[in-house]
Amino acid sequence: MKTLDQYLEEAAQTHGHICAGQVLGVRLAMLGLRELGIDDPVRERKRLVTYVEIDRCVTDAVALVAGCRLGKRALKFFDWGKVAATFVDLQSGRAVRIVAREDSKRRAGEMFPALEKEQGQQQAYRVLLDEELFEKKWVSVKILPEDLPGYKGPRVVCEECGEGINFKREVAANGRTLCRSCAGQRYYHAV
Repeated sequence: MKTLDQYLEEAAQTHGHICAGQVLGVRLAMLGLRELGIDDPVRERKRLVTYVEIDRCVTDAVALVAGCRLGKRALKFFDWGKVAATFVDLQSGRAVRIVAREDSKRRAGEMFPALEKEQGQQQAYRVLLDEELFEKKWVSVKILPEDLPGYKGPRVVCEECGEGINFKREVAANGRTLCRSCAGQRYYHAV
């Protein structure tokens, strides 16, 4: 595994800037990987699936360190608004969920009161102990075959709109096979 500073340098390049969320995300992912005994996430990329729970700066840093990408089906997103990630080792079946402690911002302000809030958080998140920054919990995650990286499954066609559906994401409704949008789970509306 790279050092914190090496990851932060990469994070600044890929994310576009360095911020407290990037520092927190790098530290969070490094802890998750250490807990699973994954020292080289690039070499072991097919061994790991990571679930993130927020669409903020933290997630970019977690993806960078863990080497997980949406397009490789190794990064899963749940929009729960939590600074948390769960790392699943596909070889062992072990999974650990790491959550940023709610009191970390307050601690940062106490540690670096003379600094502007963002700068104080960045500095504190670099030096606080893992136990002071995060809570960790061993969990169980059931990953269905169709959610695994590399899954090749049947493609079906929605009987309403005619669009293709992959990875068993279709919905059976009134004896018809529909995409989630046509089944009423639409996030967009035609104009």
